[in-house]
Amino acid sequence: VIARDNFYSKIRSSRCVVPLLRSPKSLAPRTVFNRSHLTEMWRQRRLSNFEYIMQLNVMAGRSFSDLGQYPIFPWILADYASETLDLNDSRTFRDLTKPVGALNPDRLAQLIDRYNSLDGFPEEQKFLYGSHYSSPGFVLHYLIRQEPFTSMHITLQSGRFDCPDRLFFDIAETWKSCLTSTSDVKELIPEFFTCPEIFCNTNHFDLGTTQSKVKVDDVKLPPWAKGSAHEFVRLHRLALESEYVSNNLNSWIDLIFGYKQRGEEAAKAHNIFHYLSYEGSVDVDKISDEVDRKATETHIQNFGQTPSQLMIKQPHPPRYPRVEATCRPICQDLSKLKELRCFTPKTQFGGYQGSEANGAVLSIHPLSTCCVVVYGDLSIGTYRWATSSGSNRSASSFAFKMLRHQPLGTRNMTLNCEVFNALHPRSASLATRKEEFADRNGRLAIGNWSFA
Repeated sequence: VIARDNFYSKIRSSRCVVPLLRSPKSLAPRTVFNRSHLTEMWRQRRLSNFEYIMQLNVMAGRSFSDLGQYPIFPWILADYASETLDLNDSRTFRDLTKPVGALNPDRLAQLIDRYNSLDGFPEEQKFLYGSHYSSPGFVLHYLIRQEPFTSMHITLQSGRFDCPDRLFFDIAETWKSCLTSTSDVKELIPEFFTCPEIFCNTNHFDLGTTQSKVKVDDVKLPPWAKGSAHEFVRLHRLALESEYVSNNLNSWIDLIFGYKQRGEEAAKAHNIFHYLSYEGSVDVDKISDEVDRKATETHIQNFGQTPSQLMIKQPHPPRYPRVEATCRPICQDLSKLKELRCFTPKTQFGGYQGSEANGAVLSIHPLSTCCVVVYGDLSIGTYRWATSSGSNRSASSFAFKMLRHQPLGTRNMTLNCEVFNALHPRSASLATRKEEFADRNGRLAIGNWSFA
């Protein structure tokens, strides 16, 4: 250990700069999270719930390449018995403000009694749950039907499949176990929202028969899935993106990645796991006894690891209501459309001499690095923000510099004749000459017109 530390100190010293060992940016999870803009994007509904949870997992050190730190997703539904799934009923959903172990008050009371009876443990080593919400065993439990996880499961079980009654064969029973068993508080994995194949025994593995004479094959799905794994994943993903989950997901994030993960707030939320599951709780290099060190490493690798804590003091902010987050149209009243004015560049058609763009600028979309303009003929112009300087400096500090113009090759914009007459009575005579300007469906081509 001493030789290793000395070698590491040498290659990190200023006299020996090794590529990739030094980075101008911090890779600390909390720093990466604080510098990212993902939370605000999620709050503004520019990022889906699924995408945001995945990004939090990545920033907290979770990876598909490590079964011990596999990405974590929440149980979101509590209804696995109904014929139809009502996403407008709050009773359909799991309470996201509580960890899985605290969802059943009767079980929680038993766990609290056991916690209070741990008199021989130091206070910092006492735990409410002996198992974890994510571990290699749980990941393989869910993914047993697909390789390479099948072979990994067999290796974990000493060369055979586990007892059929303990395998993953019924979603409703798995949820029931998570509500009632004192040793089962596992959450879900991303594949429950993306990969219907994990529910199908497409490889025809002989998984055995339960004590109740039920042959373990495909996973038994809820009635509302209509026997289709693809339908289950589709509805499950819809539930993840539902309004209820959007409004309450921040509470679950506080438990897994946030300020309720550790300390006093974790105790209040009944969210206390074995101390070895927490990052930095023990320095393995300082354990002198080889047996103790090996036992500690084995426990950390096999019994679950809590993600890196991304938020320490402040609760995660909630998502903005849909009305506030949704962009509103510039003009909601069509009768006022004729009064609408918009900025157009110095040259209407994209800045290039001989450009083929025609018609008015229909919409302007300013982005962080450029500005995208849609023209009347549905061609696209891309502009770069350029700072004005010198004698050309005007009241505006920015100007537009053309980067690219690309016609999409689609037909011109069209407008119904009745709407055209109402908006532009002075040009009503054009709309009446349908044989010249309107198609057989009564739509008037306006793609080459610039209305003032």
